[in-house]
Amino acid sequence: MRKLVPLILVLFISLSALAKNAETKTFLVLFKSKELKSHQTSLKAIESQFSSFNTKTYSGNSELALLIEIPSCDFDECFLGDFLVKTGDQDIKLQEIAFRLFDMTENKRNLQLLLSAYQNNPDKKKIAKADKPSNPRP
Repeated sequence: MRKLVPLILVLFISLSALAKNAETKTFLVLFKSKELKSHQTSLKAIESQFSSFNTKTYSGNSELALLIEIPSCDFDECFLGDFLVKTGDQDIKLQEIAFRLFDMTENKRNLQLLLSAYQNNPDKKKIAKADKPSNPRP
């Protein structure tokens, strides 16, 4: 019994260390109101079809936006664009209705890579000014 408890404890610790934390992916889908009207649907109707995921809608002076958070997936913009959306009497792919589809998680990673590359690159203008001898006036 004394050997069994530490064995189980070590097993759970090693499994939790090896377990990969699944990252949720966030997608931004932009719509034009004219396009939605031509397909006789609305942003709320499209949002209700993604009710199994966390969604948020934004509407205002610019394009209509739908944020979709999908937990632990291997989705990309193309796969999300292939989702069928019911519009009135027919089913249409999301990419045919949407103005743009963005993978916000991937864009965040790309931005972090660009920022780290920029911060690691020394500013060449500052180095050039430091190396240039100054000409004192007589």
